[in-house]
Amino acid sequence: MLSLGRMKNVKAGRTVISPSQEASEMPFVITGLLRVMRHDEKGNEVFLYYLEAGETCAMSITCCLEGQQSTFHVVAEEDSSMWMIPTAYLDSWIQQYPSFRRFVFRSYQARFDELLHTVDSLVFMNLDERLYNYLLDKKQASGSFEIHKTHQQIADELNTSRVVISRILKKLEKEEKIEQHRNKIEVL
Repeated sequence: MLSLGRMKNVKAGRTVISPSQEASEMPFVITGLLRVMRHDEKGNEVFLYYLEAGETCAMSITCCLEGQQSTFHVVAEEDSSMWMIPTAYLDSWIQQYPSFRRFVFRSYQARFDELLHTVDSLVFMNLDERLYNYLLDKKQASGSFEIHKTHQQIADELNTSRVVISRILKKLEKEEKIEQHRNKIEVL
């Protein structure tokens, strides 16, 4: 399997998969952190989930197996390394290698659970709760208490305005859930 793929290194902030990109390879994250988002026709985006080391994107597997273009956007949150597996091998590997098949199904289950979490937060949580959960998810995914994002970047990912995010962050700081510093937010 290793001889058939290729290593891809991506700097933080760079696009890994673009919307409408032809799916020719499935990324397997070796190191780093990737952010998966969905955009609407107006350019609004919503954060879906993170991909950490040892994970792959279930949506990219589906696109690869079905020969579809991506309908999502993946960006490196940190400098990341991925093993890119050509789509031509996926179907036969799923049939031929039980461990690979289990990995694919576990990936689907994990992403499905994360998507349900995202839907739950959009439907059942107010923006204060969504923002705090977003910060906790980012903390867990990155393994760091410090989040290096601007208020505008967070607003874009949560599909709201910067002013609203700034107001809620100030409230979370008063509640001693976070501390705001220059160019970073520390989750307590």
